[in-house]
Amino acid sequence: MNRPKKSRQLVRRAFLKRAAAGMGGVIAAPFLVPGTALGAEGRAAASERITVGVIGLGGRGTSVMTAFMAQPDTQVVAVCDVFREKREAGVQQVNKHYGNQDCVSYTDMLELLDRPDIDAVLIATGDNWHSGASIMAARAGKDMYCEKPLSVAITESRAVADTMRRLGRVFQCGTQRRSLGNFRFAVDLVQSGKLGRLKEMQAEESTGFQQLYETVLPTEPEPPREEFDWNRWLGPAPWRPYNAQYPTRGFWSAHTDFSGGSITEWGSHTVDLCQWANDADDTGPVEFAREGDWWVGKYANGVKLVIRTGLRFGSCPVRFEGEEGWVETGDSGEIEVHPASLLAERQFQGGYPSDNHVRAFLDCVKTRQNTVSNAEVAHRSISACHVANICKRLGRPVKWDPVKEEFIGDEEANRLRSRAYREPWYL
Repeated sequence: MNRPKKSRQLVRRAFLKRAAAGMGGVIAAPFLVPGTALGAEGRAAASERITVGVIGLGGRGTSVMTAFMAQPDTQVVAVCDVFREKREAGVQQVNKHYGNQDCVSYTDMLELLDRPDIDAVLIATGDNWHSGASIMAARAGKDMYCEKPLSVAITESRAVADTMRRLGRVFQCGTQRRSLGNFRFAVDLVQSGKLGRLKEMQAEESTGFQQLYETVLPTEPEPPREEFDWNRWLGPAPWRPYNAQYPTRGFWSAHTDFSGGSITEWGSHTVDLCQWANDADDTGPVEFAREGDWWVGKYANGVKLVIRTGLRFGSCPVRFEGEEGWVETGDSGEIEVHPASLLAERQFQGGYPSDNHVRAFLDCVKTRQNTVSNAEVAHRSISACHVANICKRLGRPVKWDPVKEEFIGDEEANRLRSRAYREPWYL
């Protein structure tokens, strides 16, 4: 997914020109090396730091950026957003944290990605851009931490996983619950056999986006491009006239051109945890159907996956049921286990391999090891959500082949595995 070659050359040429001018200014004038560059104040020396660019500065992007800045061996050097207000706030936050004026802002993520001094990027755009931005970052030689859900369509996240493997980039999806102790404990109870043979897993879907929309809203005056770049916000999605509702999370998160609604919103976490518990990080359910109010999948090993609402313990709760017991937990950190005696065996106060998802990613950047939420894992988890969504949209059962990644004898469903990309964007 990219711009035409000529356009990219122009972007890079402009960047190199700016960089050369900047270097000239530095060389011509004497300067002092700040102590932080040498590792003072508990920070790593500049040569040992991972430099980070941030793409997307909404609430989640700002939060994760803060987590990156808290790491002493990391430095955020650039931010990018299509909203001027968010860009300016991001620059201010970064410069205040480091006590300098070094942070550079961009409207076009390609310009940020063209910087050779950036090692890794945080991708926290809307869902519509996650796959495309990840692929562009990999082609630019960057490692990346990408927010969930990884894709809006099955073929998108497959392309991401294949690209990361081919180019050898370190990728971590922002499914941070894999790094939290209560969820790690619940998964371990399943995988250790302490609940007996696994029978059923229950994954909460978000209650905020129950209705998926495919509407085109009435045309409204488009804001000045310097304030908000509507075309870049749309990205690969089908073009439509501007309406202020589109960029608001409460609308785009429930629109099929930009997201997968309630099932992908929380399912990218809860279904992901179920995949992990079922040792299914390289596969997925083989069928989905509606049963009452819930969407029920079945794996080849006979385990049921129930996507539902009404579980306990805060947001993104899960429940695992075995032949000899069960466990339920969520973001509140509370855990209920049957038999209760199993709770005394809890060993995971932190997560695995770390209770800090950002820290785990940075460690993998240095070691070049796979992350716990690598691209293949994230693809398989979001694919299960997409299969459930396709079942929901079609209003009938579907059968899925997780090896070929296609629906069995169902051309109508197979057409929904992908989406058309608006020129000049492509996967």
